[in-house]
Amino acid sequence: MGETDARIEPATADDVDAVTDMWVALAAGQREHGSTLRAEANRATVREWAAQSVVTGDLLVARDPYGAAETDGGDDREPDPIGFVGFSLERGDYERDAVRGTVSNLFVVPERRGEGIGASLLDAAERALAEAGADRVALEALADNDRARAFYGGHGYDLHRVELTKALGGEDGEESDDDPEPAAESD
Repeated sequence: MGETDARIEPATADDVDAVTDMWVALAAGQREHGSTLRAEANRATVREWAAQSVVTGDLLVARDPYGAAETDGGDDREPDPIGFVGFSLERGDYERDAVRGTVSNLFVVPERRGEGIGASLLDAAERALAEAGADRVALEALADNDRARAFYGGHGYDLHRVELTKALGGEDGEESDDDPEPAAESD
């Protein structure tokens, strides 16, 4: 993983649509790892999350420093994001021994992966959380996503909690033929 020259900065209102599009791509890609999130069906919800995260400062984007775009009027505008990360301090009703931050939805466009952009986004989110008072950072990766788990492991993340899931019934909600017969009750 190399150094990147991508600029990591707070997202702006102009980034909301691009971040939403990238989240939809992220969610669609996670389906191959067992995610049950429906990508396109969550577009409006994610757009709302991105807009709110811009306001709260809990969303960072990566930009290509050489990709400044020009509008039809000839004035320069920021290049579209090539990655993003969401983060926040965990807020809850339980008293804890540590203030925990969470990192969510780290994504880099596929053609720019392997350039250190994801690592820079993660580092920037961790710094922002530390500045906000977090003592620990938590994040989730799908158990079947070996690449994501290796990436986070390489950045010092260890297993903390394991989520177990179970499908009820077969793929179509019917009982599977592979299920063992229940034991007979004795009289």
